[in-house]
Amino acid sequence: MIAIDGLRVRFGPNEVVHGISLDVPRGSSFGLVGESGSGKSTILRAFSGLNPDWTGKMRLDNVPLDRKRDRAFFRRVQMVFQDPYGSLHPRQTVDRALSEPLIVHGLQDRDARIAQALSDVALPNSVRFRYPHQLSGGQRQRVAIARALMAEPNVLLLDEPTSALDVSVQAEVLNLLRDLQQRRGLTYLLVSHNLAVVAHLCPIIGVMQGGDLVETLSTDDLRAGRVHHSHTAQLRALTVELEDGGEAAARASA
Repeated sequence: MIAIDGLRVRFGPNEVVHGISLDVPRGSSFGLVGESGSGKSTILRAFSGLNPDWTGKMRLDNVPLDRKRDRAFFRRVQMVFQDPYGSLHPRQTVDRALSEPLIVHGLQDRDARIAQALSDVALPNSVRFRYPHQLSGGQRQRVAIARALMAEPNVLLLDEPTSALDVSVQAEVLNLLRDLQQRRGLTYLLVSHNLAVVAHLCPIIGVMQGGDLVETLSTDDLRAGRVHHSHTAQLRALTVELEDGGEAAARASA
């Protein structure tokens, strides 16, 4: 579903992503992990069309991507940002936030679609006409996920989707994302600085350092300590636990 080959991204004279390549099969998840500034979020923004200053090749469902994307692309690919409060307009209700993708893409049955989206992310219909400041952090991120789902995409780009949340709700959101993927057959490209969060959702992990993809390995190899690059070993050593289950992922994020 996602194919990236030799991607390079520049900001002015500075190249911040150095020719990385990765593939994500349909319905699977690929996690990019690394320290702040390693280039992982830049890859997400380039694939999403938010950063047009790139070279290399990118494909969605075997179709080459140009720098300018059409409306069909943005219906198939949606992004969930790190800060749910910053990504939701403070003066727009949840209803307005969820309605906008339907209006943009000309989708009908607005009331039914919004009700279904709220149900899918385990939010009561009573939040529909509330404002972001009236919701908890976990509820805001659920709204952001619901908004990303309104256009019925195939791909979700997840940029640190739990890092702005309290530890107590991180596991809930991770489990929600896993359930949504299974029910809808979604493909995820997930970015995080936390190995345990990535390991909870992704069978394959890419480790970023200084704009380079220094290692790609399976979650099973990561848990078993079968790593080859020193930076992967360092990140693994900083992780409190690498266990199955959302609670372990949430504790490791603390």
